[in-house]
Amino acid sequence: MARIVGEVMTQDVVEAHRETPFKDVVRLLDRHRIGGLPVVDDDDKVVGVISQTDLIRRQAAGPPAARARRFRLPPLGRSARRADSAGTGGAVTAQELMSTPAVTVHPEQRVADAARVMERHGVERLPVVDEEDRLIGIATRRDLLRVFLRTDDEIRREVRDEVLARAVGRPVHGASVRVRDGMVTLEGDLDSGDDIPLAIRLTYRVDGVVGVVNRLTVRPGSGPVGPREGRTGPGAGPG
Repeated sequence: MARIVGEVMTQDVVEAHRETPFKDVVRLLDRHRIGGLPVVDDDDKVVGVISQTDLIRRQAAGPPAARARRFRLPPLGRSARRADSAGTGGAVTAQELMSTPAVTVHPEQRVADAARVMERHGVERLPVVDEEDRLIGIATRRDLLRVFLRTDDEIRREVRDEVLARAVGRPVHGASVRVRDGMVTLEGDLDSGDDIPLAIRLTYRVDGVVGVVNRLTVRPGSGPVGPREGRTGPGAGPG
């Protein structure tokens, strides 16, 4: 079934603290080849997030007198030793650089929901926190998108084995599943009309599914007649 954030997140997180100096933040980004990191307090609770955009914005907003000696952020992969000799024009810390409040997710949230949060807030990474808001991992855009790069065969097997055989509880010989470019077609007979909307809803929740074509019918004499053939998707699918 649908994967959750805890299954795709990175547990080994590069982090900073409120008092971490500007230059140390840059060293961390450069050394680990990342574009941002969470800021935590002494209890490991996430208080903000720093990205390269935050660093550039800070430098752009610096006082005119300091611009001559302004530190330039090196591209990822280039040695951060230039930071050691440049200076920042003041004791700037992570607390002054970070964006707050941080947008976070919990490990039990669905990957699809986390992707929507990421898109809505225009961020590239989401700190993953426990029920007490303590940092336990990080989920990047790449981590989340990897879930949707599934083959049609993988999707078909999951719909057949998980949705039809287990969730709906009907023999797989009563219905068939075809998948093309993430579009799932369900066809065949089920024993109950109530199973048809359930099958569609659960199929749409499978990672990688972009839409569902319903050609399911009810076996004659088994129960109420199911819905006519139709196509569902993000704007037309069942709730």
